[in-house]
Amino acid sequence: MRRQQAEQLGAVLNQFMREEGLETPYNEWRLVEAWPEVMGQAIARYTLSAEIRNRTLFVRLSSSIVRQELMIGRKSLVQRLNNYVGAQVIDNIVFR
Repeated sequence: MRRQQAEQLGAVLNQFMREEGLETPYNEWRLVEAWPEVMGQAIARYTLSAEIRNRTLFVRLSSSIVRQELMIGRKSLVQRLNNYVGAQVIDNIVFR
């Protein structure tokens, strides 16, 4: 028996997630989970929580000094995180 129109499993899963509206929540989850890896353990130690609402990443930090440092490079962080996920998931980061 010969298969016709064979597709890669990854492509089929991506198409299914897109059609069912699951792609955006999945990418948001991946971005939040990637925060410690992208930022490194030094920043991850000061991170209390991270969540995405309305294409904005809200990060709660325990150090005001770290908060100030991260605010300086906020635009490049948005770009790094989106590149890591491979999709335009967030437009802004708010540090609290």
